[in-house]
Amino acid sequence: MDFKTLPHPSPTPAAQRDAALADPGFGTLFSDHMVTIDYVEGKGWHNAVVGPRQNISLDPAASVLHYAQEIFEGMKAYKHADGSAALFRPEENARRFNASADRMAMPHVPEDLFIEAVRQLVAIDKDWFPSVEGGSLYLRPFMFASEAFLGVRPAKEYKFIVIASPAGNYFKSGVPAVKIWVAQDYVRAAPGGTGAAKTGGNYAASLVPQAEAIAQGCDQVVFLDAVERKWIEELGGMNLFFVMEDGSVITPPLTGTILPGITRNSLIQLLREEGLTVREEPYSIDQWRDDAKSGKLLETMACGTAAVVTPVGTVAGRDGEFTIGSGGPGQITSKIREKLVGIQRGTVDDSHGWVMKL
Repeated sequence: MDFKTLPHPSPTPAAQRDAALADPGFGTLFSDHMVTIDYVEGKGWHNAVVGPRQNISLDPAASVLHYAQEIFEGMKAYKHADGSAALFRPEENARRFNASADRMAMPHVPEDLFIEAVRQLVAIDKDWFPSVEGGSLYLRPFMFASEAFLGVRPAKEYKFIVIASPAGNYFKSGVPAVKIWVAQDYVRAAPGGTGAAKTGGNYAASLVPQAEAIAQGCDQVVFLDAVERKWIEELGGMNLFFVMEDGSVITPPLTGTILPGITRNSLIQLLREEGLTVREEPYSIDQWRDDAKSGKLLETMACGTAAVVTPVGTVAGRDGEFTIGSGGPGQITSKIREKLVGIQRGTVDDSHGWVMKL
């Protein structure tokens, strides 16, 4: 598909852009451009445009506003030492995007079109990579139902859009290890639901327990399963790994209620290459507490595109709190994070073919 490029009438002045990039934070600063592609049933995807980032005009009856047909992805572009830009496993994002589309009764975006749309945006906004250490260009491809109607059925019209946000540190606290709160009155997803899809409703449902976590002085919330309310599932936006003293690592299995993280999948491979035994099996909140207190559990790490790999130092809940290891970054967490980040940024050999140069 050919992309039409529209000139930006008033791009951000270089001095203003560079000042903002020195401390971009996360998710509040945006680049100048966006990519939009339209879909109409019977016609397919068409009208691919790279143009100025601007407001979206929607009919008040647009299906997404009433029935929440919406999905998205989170991925990053990295600036390498030679000045080139690169993506990390973008084909996996494209595949997961379409898996989410299946669950939400939405059309597929062909993988090559998905990746080309991302390429186009990174190319035109190449000056928006932040100068802060560890900075990257966070990319947000998303799709929503744009057809105007009030009947409960899958829409026949959609928009696929990609925007970019220069990003620094995900956690505002900046502490070496995060503190998380155990949600006991709320669940993130139930069997047969949309837990494995990256759809906005899952995140909306997490906002109240996340606010509860913040009120308790924590950085994130961890959810238990919806049936027995005992098995660890995931954080509000990250997967979890538990490093044991016997050289094994446990991560909750993908049973349809947990988002299949691309960082999660990558860590499983990297941990096994380090000689660790990775087991995808249920792990309960009681086990977590007992293993931390006995010393059987050495480390817990959270992982995701935004936060990459982050050590969990303390877990709190109504029954009190417990500390994992020394409460700070552990050896395995630090080592595996360094390796993953090195691959993403081109300083460690990419033996898996995960990095796509742009």
